[in-house]
Amino acid sequence: MFAAAIAAPWLAPYGYAEQQPLLRLKPPALFGYETPFWLGSDHLGRDVLSRVIHAIRLSIVIAVAGTLIGACVGTAVGMLAARLRGWWEEALMMLVDVQASLPFMIFALTIVAFFGNNFWLLVIIVGLAGWERYARLVRGLVVEAETTGYAAALRAVGADSWRIYRHHILRNITGALLVQMTLNFPETIMIETGLSFLGLGVQPPLTSLGLLISESRNYIAIAWWIALAPSIVAAFTTLSVCVVGDWLRDVSDVRLR
Repeated sequence: MFAAAIAAPWLAPYGYAEQQPLLRLKPPALFGYETPFWLGSDHLGRDVLSRVIHAIRLSIVIAVAGTLIGACVGTAVGMLAARLRGWWEEALMMLVDVQASLPFMIFALTIVAFFGNNFWLLVIIVGLAGWERYARLVRGLVVEAETTGYAAALRAVGADSWRIYRHHILRNITGALLVQMTLNFPETIMIETGLSFLGLGVQPPLTSLGLLISESRNYIAIAWWIALAPSIVAAFTTLSVCVVGDWLRDVSDVRLR
């Protein structure tokens, strides 16, 4: 999927917005039909395969950007909570609990409905999904790391706390953060897909997996292939990232060996 996203302009046989009205709603050549489109064409005569390939690119870009935003926000909150302690820690962790208790999809729909539809706003909304998990994880790992020998040794030689956090503790918890990012990545794809399906995410002329599924719902009875391809791609993308995340967790956790 990542290779398809990078090489989309070279892999796609047609432009993702190229219309051929005389060839609209053609069934897939992959199933033996005589048509120039491997995965069929949509209601405007656009190649479904080309649109899916370009949709993979945009969906993955949004998911990667959103995952990085969530990881940065959650890591910062978790480290602050572990460093400040006292009522600051309680206030920050209370904010984490509030975020975890909110139904995020309704929260996202409210923001989009209030501020309007914007690509960068969509990226920020997707990025705010799941940051509380990073905060809890980082806080626990940092508190645990502070009790280890290397943190005490660094303080003994005069290193300040922020230097220890930035250059030592953060490096030691990077593996756990990467595993958490791979586990959150599928959720960010599903959030973008859900928002785009509801018409509040990616807007034409851009395309994403959720937008493709949304456009196909009016033709599901006569042109099922328009919905089939992006749905399968979305499912296998999230499944593959979950498998990679489980593998990374098994490899990085020494206790599982």
